[in-house]
Amino acid sequence: MSLRTEQSAFRGMSGSVEYTVDHPEQSPVGWALVLHPHPLHGGTRDNKVVTTVARTCVQQGLLAIRPNFRGVGASEGVFDAAVGETADMVACVEHIFAQYPQAAQGPWVLAGFSFGSAVAAQLHAELADRGLPLPARLMLIGCAVERFRYRPLAMPAHTLLIHGEQDEVVPLSEGMDFARAHQLPLTVVPDAGHFFHGKLLVLREVVLGSLSGL
Repeated sequence: MSLRTEQSAFRGMSGSVEYTVDHPEQSPVGWALVLHPHPLHGGTRDNKVVTTVARTCVQQGLLAIRPNFRGVGASEGVFDAAVGETADMVACVEHIFAQYPQAAQGPWVLAGFSFGSAVAAQLHAELADRGLPLPARLMLIGCAVERFRYRPLAMPAHTLLIHGEQDEVVPLSEGMDFARAHQLPLTVVPDAGHFFHGKLLVLREVVLGSLSGL
């Protein structure tokens, strides 16, 4: 499937934050925000896990938003261990609701991979605190939330946790600890490492299953 994409930007807490928009073939029925791994370790909006999740969302008719965190690409600012990045993403959500009102009328999905999972989890909590619209699905992949957590969390029951069995960056035991603490099921992809090399099709199917019924 060939995606129609465009580049844009919004104003974050430390300046301009760039993002890519992936458009579905028809008018969007909702939208998705997909957050990338650690900016200081090569993480960008073009990470294969991020683009796999985004493409899967687009195939389900969602407009997919892939920002570059501060300090990555043309996004201004410096790495802030999820605190500033989460504040930026609150601004991003507000921006998307204003910029893409048709997509914003439908349900939305929040997904984060690795460092992005920490931002996604805390973004959900920040949105709840502010009374802003919450996602219909929350996906945390290669969950590294506790490594960058700065605030209390209450994970919704619809949270989808996905972890590679052989994750060499965030051990499966760490993902299990998070799942246990929040009484959430965790989907384990057998033989998958942190970046799901050779397992992206399996990841796609898991994500697709979560999107059904939106």
